[in-house]
Amino acid sequence: MNTYTFFKVELAKNIAHVAFNRPEKANALHAEAWVEMKQLFGELSKTPEVRVIVLSGEGKHWCGGIDLKMLMRLAEFNTIDCEGRKREEVRDFIYHLQDCITAIEQCRKPVLAAIHNGCIGGGVDICTACDIRYCTEEAYFTIKEVDLGLVADIGTLQRLPKIINSGLAYEMAYTGRKVYGPEAKEIGLVARCYPDKEQMLEGVMEIAQQIASKAPIVIRGTKEIIRYSRDHSVEESLRHMGTFNAAFLLSNDLAKAFEASMSREVPEFED
Repeated sequence: MNTYTFFKVELAKNIAHVAFNRPEKANALHAEAWVEMKQLFGELSKTPEVRVIVLSGEGKHWCGGIDLKMLMRLAEFNTIDCEGRKREEVRDFIYHLQDCITAIEQCRKPVLAAIHNGCIGGGVDICTACDIRYCTEEAYFTIKEVDLGLVADIGTLQRLPKIINSGLAYEMAYTGRKVYGPEAKEIGLVARCYPDKEQMLEGVMEIAQQIASKAPIVIRGTKEIIRYSRDHSVEESLRHMGTFNAAFLLSNDLAKAFEASMSREVPEFED
């Protein structure tokens, strides 16, 4: 596995623990960190021994979103004389950031976000691309773009209304207010809320271990089917499910799971 500069990566017992690692910048991501994040999740998706990923943050905050210096570079586009080419460059810049976040969603392995303190702006974009979110009581979520004169454009407005009540998503986007851990749990933004970071990481790692113990091909397939079903009709999703299981149902994992169930033993699956 490659070595990364702006993320810490530890692999043990089929769990990849990834952490934002720009604590001096509140884990805000500059241009190089965005590229590295896309590469990282692409690699983890293809690494057989990785069965589940936990995404946490070093330092005071989970993720401060986009580094403001990176946003200030938008002024550089004004040096392009042709308005058409200027707009094309801006669009490509937005697409690039969208793709860096979508790499998390497209990663074949489940991604569990373990969020403490600030999840700000682009941090919300990132966490909504994760499969499951957990947080501490002092954690807060804020769609900060509204206060910066921006329409959030890299994932929050597309994914958040499919996670929580649409009215609350509108409220968060319109006001930029902070939603703290207990409320985040109440509205379904996170699955569980823990008293502090230590207890959260302990609890999330325990859940990750449970997932890692399951048949990998089943977990990967479950993620694909849930993601597909979110964006398609019930009929389309059922058809896709039938095609998927026609291809993958008769796996070695199926036989091992049945044998373990009959013998009441813990099954061991191939990566």
